[in-house]
Amino acid sequence: MALSSERILAIYEKLHDCFGPQEWWPGETPFEVMVGAVLTQNTNWSNVTRAIDALKRGNVLSYQAMVSMDRDTLAELIRPAGYYNIKAGRLQNLLFMLRDRYAGDVDVFLSQSQETMRESLLAVKGIGPETADSIVLYAAGLPSFVVDTYTHRIFSRHGLVPEETTYDEIQETFTHALPRDAALYNEYHALIVNLGKEFCRKTRPRCSECPLEGC
Repeated sequence: MALSSERILAIYEKLHDCFGPQEWWPGETPFEVMVGAVLTQNTNWSNVTRAIDALKRGNVLSYQAMVSMDRDTLAELIRPAGYYNIKAGRLQNLLFMLRDRYAGDVDVFLSQSQETMRESLLAVKGIGPETADSIVLYAAGLPSFVVDTYTHRIFSRHGLVPEETTYDEIQETFTHALPRDAALYNEYHALIVNLGKEFCRKTRPRCSECPLEGC
């Protein structure tokens, strides 16, 4: 793929100048980030926030509380996130992996190598590359570049990557072009999300106002 390091960094600078620091991911603990990464699948962050708040009000936003919870109870608590029965199952799959492979010790899980952690996550039913990379980057603080729908939409619309480009291909483009820096990956992904929400919408995009116009 033809995107150069200079061009990718120039896009980052344009977005940073437009939006400023993002300070993403909005989670108080690594475990909360892990839960949020599952809940944010196929929904917007405001719905995730409502589900997280429900878990906090119930004083159950912890591994110990959630791993022993039955699926129906968990599903009801996370109902605001949408697809709550499916997501309850996926959260349980994640929790059971932590129980069976790491004795429920989240810190031990997050202290692994990036490659081992990502492999463990991708082995969990219902966790794909985007969710896995979000956990690796935002919960563990390791440099795993997150590619989401916004990333593909923005960079393909601007002719920077082909429409048929895969997740792994886009991720490889960014990781080869950028310094291996978790803070940079964090900020870049957050800026892409902001651009996608504010300008590069799925329908009625604000192309003429886009910070990347002519980039």
